[in-house]
Order: sequence, then structure tokens, then C-alpha cells
Amino acid sequence: MRSLDRLTLRERALVALREAILTGRYGPGDHLGEVEIASQLSISRGTVREALRHLQQEGLVTPGVRGMLRVRSLSANEIDELFRVRCALEGQAVAEIVESDRLAQVVGELHSALERLEAATGDLGEQLEADLAFHAQLCELSGNSILLDTWRHLEGPIRVVVMSASTENRRFPMSADHHRPIVEAVERGDADTAVRVLREHMQAAVKLLNSKS
Repeated sequence: MRSLDRLTLRERALVALREAILTGRYGPGDHLGEVEIASQLSISRGTVREALRHLQQEGLVTPGVRGMLRVRSLSANEIDELFRVRCALEGQAVAEIVESDRLAQVVGELHSALERLEAATGDLGEQLEADLAFHAQLCELSGNSILLDTWRHLEGPIRVVVMSASTENRRFPMSADHHRPIVEAVERGDADTAVRVLREHMQAAVKLLNSKS
């Protein structure tokens, strides 16, 4: 029972800390003090330490001064690199989908993902979740589990970058209309066009997220 209780506390701490980071309550560069967090959540420092270690593996947290962990902060160059790697993975996913014998089924699922994007008309968080879900599904439908796992490791930093951007710059093209050309190109078996649209999509995101205005 003790180990179960400990696991439950760790999972609750993990969920609470992840949400605080992804919603911007902890911003990039903010230090995450074990004592303060343990007091706020009414749990032990050891439990906090385990949760922070997990968040470090997710790419949300990184060592700072004197080993104290802080919310990861990406430079303009790192944001560019992040989205270029993401584009390369999703481009490979498109190529594998087009070459597969499940193309018709995959296209149907991508159209369903577009409908969910269209329905996400709420706050930024809801739109971001729908946007990332579309791209995650694109990777998943490739059938390449290593590709999907690699993309998942980028998901945390992407969320931090978007949620920490200024209100004016965080709403990069996340609508269904900006994703529909990707699906249409995949449906035609035109991987080159789908990859080009993906690249333009990522470049637009980087330009906005790195803008100083």
C-alpha cells in the first residue's frame, strides 16, 4: 500500500507540475525549488524530485545554476532547429503513408483529425491540443513506431515554446484550413506537395514564435 500511495503522489505531482509549465504558470527559465513545490503540494521533497526527473526526461525541465532545475528555455536558433527536426519527421511520415497499402484508410482518419481541428474554436490551449493531435496522428499513421516516439520527445518543448510566446505571436496557423492541403496532397499520393506545405507551415510558426513584437 505504501508503494501504491507513493506512486499516486508522484503521479499527482507530475500532473500538477506539467500543467503548471504547459499553461505558463512556470515560465521558461523559472527555477523549480523542491522545498517550495513540496510545501505547495503537501508532499515530500523526494516525491517532487522524482516528478522533476521525469519532466527532465520529457524535455520540459533542464539543470540550471548549481544543479537546480528550471523550466527549459529555447533560444531562437533552438526553436528553428526544433521545428526543422519536427518537419523532417513529419515529412518522413508522409512519405511512408503515401507508399503504404492503407492510404485510403489513413486519409479517412486524417479527415477526422481535420474535423476535430475545425471544432477547436476555444482558447489557445484547446487549439494547440487539436493541432498537435493532428500532427501526432500523422506520425502514428505512418506505422513507424520509432518515428512516433521521436516526435513525442519534441512535443513537450513545442508546448513550452508556444505557451510562453507573446499573445500576438503564439497563434501561428493552427486552423483546419492550414492543414487541409496536407491531407489533400496525401490523398492524391503527392508526397512532395504535402512535405512542401508542412515546411511552409513550420517556417510560419518559427517566424512568429521568434518575433520580438
